[in-house]
Amino acid sequence: TEIFKRMSLEKGMKILDVGAGPGRLALPASRYIGNTGEVVALDIQSRMLEKLASRAHAMGVENIRLINAPAGTGKIDKEYFDRALLVTALGEISNKKETLEEIYNALKPDGVLSITEALPDPHFTGRKKVRKMCKDVGFVEQGYYEKLVGYTINFIKKV
Repeated sequence: TEIFKRMSLEKGMKILDVGAGPGRLALPASRYIGNTGEVVALDIQSRMLEKLASRAHAMGVENIRLINAPAGTGKIDKEYFDRALLVTALGEISNKKETLEEIYNALKPDGVLSITEALPDPHFTGRKKVRKMCKDVGFVEQGYYEKLVGYTINFIKKV
């Protein structure tokens, strides 16, 4: 997908999908990075992760690890991931600062966080707020992509 190209996703990378849901991005990402890579799908809703597991099994995908936990609670490995995704999920997270700090710490140096927000999501978060929150935890903006009903901003972990 376009998101993967913009964040320079490559074979063998380790990807964190926060708020993965039923795997709308985790599944294609797992194929994109191949068997030498890994996708970690984090979601608070076990029902969504069950759907993801079922879909992954049906597709023969074996490089996805599921974590059933709220974001920002320390359940993610530190300096482990090359890329992280937050797609139409940030607005639903109550502890946004802790979540962004956790993602920052989970990324390797020069790791990229890609945040996408789109309408008509009732939890839509505006770009100004996203930029401020990410800057406050240490991210540096790397790219901005606007769409008719939303946007994607990529941030890099510079150390």
